[in-house]
This record gives sequence, C-alpha cells and structure tokens, in this order.
Amino acid sequence: MQPSKDVMRLLDLMAALRDRQTGCPWDVEQTFETIKPYTIEEAYEVADAIERNDMDDLKDELGDLLFQVVFHAQMASELGEFSFGDVVAAVMTKMIRRHPHVFARPDVATPQAVKLQWDEIKATEKRERAERRERRGIVETCGHGHLGSVARSQPALTEALKLQQRAAKVGFDWSEAEPILDKIEEEIGELREALRSGKSDKISDELGDLIFALVNIGRHVDADPEQALRGTNAKFRRRFRHIEKSLEQEGEKLAEAGLERMEALWQAAKALERQ
Repeated sequence: MQPSKDVMRLLDLMAALRDRQTGCPWDVEQTFETIKPYTIEEAYEVADAIERNDMDDLKDELGDLLFQVVFHAQMASELGEFSFGDVVAAVMTKMIRRHPHVFARPDVATPQAVKLQWDEIKATEKRERAERRERRGIVETCGHGHLGSVARSQPALTEALKLQQRAAKVGFDWSEAEPILDKIEEEIGELREALRSGKSDKISDELGDLIFALVNIGRHVDADPEQALRGTNAKFRRRFRHIEKSLEQEGEKLAEAGLERMEALWQAAKALERQ
C-alpha cells in the first residue's frame, strides 16, 4: 500500500483496515457510534485550521475529515446499506437539484430568487426524507412542525441560533435589540433566584435560558455566538498563558500563586493587549 492521489486507493486502504482477518484490530471493532465523536472532532479541527489561516494544516485536516466519510461509508457498505459511491452520487444529486439556475434554469439570476428557489427545493426534500424515514420505521422526536428542519445534532449554540432564525421567519422575533437586553437582565434575575434555591436542575434550566437570550442578542447584531465564544476562548488562552509565563519568570508555581496574584497578572495581560 503506497500513498496516492487516487481516491479509489483510499477506499482500498479503508477496506484493508477493516478486513476481519488481516486488518487493524482497533479499526475492525469500531461502529458508527464509536466513530461519531472523531468525525465531529475532525470537523472542528478543519475550522481551527481555517481560523489560523494554516493551509498546510487545512490540507491535513481535510484529509482526516475525508477519512471519516470513507470510514462511515465502509461500515455502511459492510452492512449492505450504501457505499462511498452512493454518498458521492447523493450529494451530487442534491447539489444539481438545488442549483437549477446553474444546471437547468439560467433565468433565476438574482440572489433573492436563488434563495427562494433553494427553500422550495429543501422543503420538497424534507417531505421526501420524512417519507423515507417512515418507510424504515424511524420515529422522529423533534422533526415536526416549523422548527422540525433544525437538527439537534449540531452544537447547542448553533442549534439555538438556527431555531431563532427559523422562528423569526414567521414573525416570532423582536424587531430590535434593546428588548432582548431587558430579557437578558430578566434571565439573570431568575438565575440569581435559582442559585439561592440551591436546586441544581433549576440552576441548569435558568442558565440555559440566559445563554439562549445571549444567542438572540448576537443574532440581532450579526455576531455569530459560536465564533464570538471561540474568540473569547482564544483571548482567555492568551491571558492565562501570560499568567503562566510571568510566574515562571519569577520562579513561582501556578498552583501556589493564589487568586489575587493571578488576577493582578490577568489585568496586566489585558493592559498589554490594549497597548
């Protein structure tokens, strides 16, 4: 087995890894459920490479993500469900169907017309998908009603954003950002009450309400909550690393510095960033 740019060789490699007699014991014992976390992780690593503008890493991470697709397709093929070729055909069929203005109808020329057409086609696909699931006996727990098209499998912040966007399409939305700030203050008050009660389930419930309201304000000011939080995470990493390095230079241990000392270094890191 040698590296190759031919995707068929990648399929051969995956089949060899899954061979029951000569393959890799770890790969052989994997299932859709056990591989699922790795698939999600690889997608995030692709996003990380893009954010760092690291093209070498992006090439590698896209390869890792592609390997996840091949892995799932191989397992499905073993079950007689579908093959990698079926995956390729399915996405090509979908994209050709959703872009008739490119492949069939050049008269749909404006972005607004394209968007309207896209929504109509997706609605048709949704009905067909529901029929397929019904034939297989798959019971949907959240796939009904106006919000049924919003998948629960995505990160919670993204799901919240999409639920709000979907509700806004039928007018269930504030017309401006200011009332949402009032809602956030209301949710903070309810979280305070929950904290005083000491009931963990109530605290979790009110915390979720507060986060949902914060997502809403982000949507109204065109600040994607997922990206905003990722930016804050990066900022936290930078400032905490400043604390570590400062303590190292002074011969102090992080675990022994104490909150007051670390807070002072944190404020110093903020001042340096402003400069």
